[in-house]
Formats: sequence, structure tokens, C-alpha cells
Amino acid sequence: MKIPTQAQLLRIFIGENDKADGRPLYEVIVLRAREMQIAGATVLRGAMGFGHSSRLHTTKILRLSEDLPLVIEIVDDEEKLAAFLPVLETVMTSGLITLEKVQVLQYGTDNE
Repeated sequence: MKIPTQAQLLRIFIGENDKADGRPLYEVIVLRAREMQIAGATVLRGAMGFGHSSRLHTTKILRLSEDLPLVIEIVDDEEKLAAFLPVLETVMTSGLITLEKVQVLQYGTDNE
């Protein structure tokens, strides 16, 4: 799979407990991105964060949280990510989505 050097980064900020059709939302998003042959997706788990509710989510022992912040980063060209946005509308009920231009310096190796 080739990815252009001028691409876009889609960031999705959700909570670990967010669900879609009874499954973890992050899993649904990543699997749908893979089905649509998006270049790549990564789920990052945050140690601490808050969102629109201002409720603090943290890994600290005295404030155990079962709903840690997650960030899903997805990179591909503008067309593919534009086609993916309607998928997010169908599976997400809350969260934050951002989109920015990025320059891809390397993607895979010549052996892939």
C-alpha cells in the first residue's frame, strides 16, 4: 500500500468504556478503518485526561478509573479519511475528532 507524502492525521479522543454495538468503540473504529484499507491506525491509552464533562480520568491508585482516555490516530490521504468520517458518525455518540495535515516521511519498507 502506498501513502502520499502529503497526508492527513485523524485523531479521535474517546473513553476506554465507550461502546458501539456492545463492543469497545476503539476496536470497532480500528477494525472498520482496516476494512476500508486505511493506511494505518493506532490506539494510545492515556494515563490522565478530561473531556467536555471535566470529569478527571486517571490511573492513580487513590482515584481508580475504569474509563481512561484513549486516542486513536489514523493516517491516510484526504479522500480516504473523508470517506471514513461518515463511519465515525454512525458509531460515535460522543468524543472529539480532529483532522490535520501531515507530511509522511516513511511508511513501511521496500520489503513490504
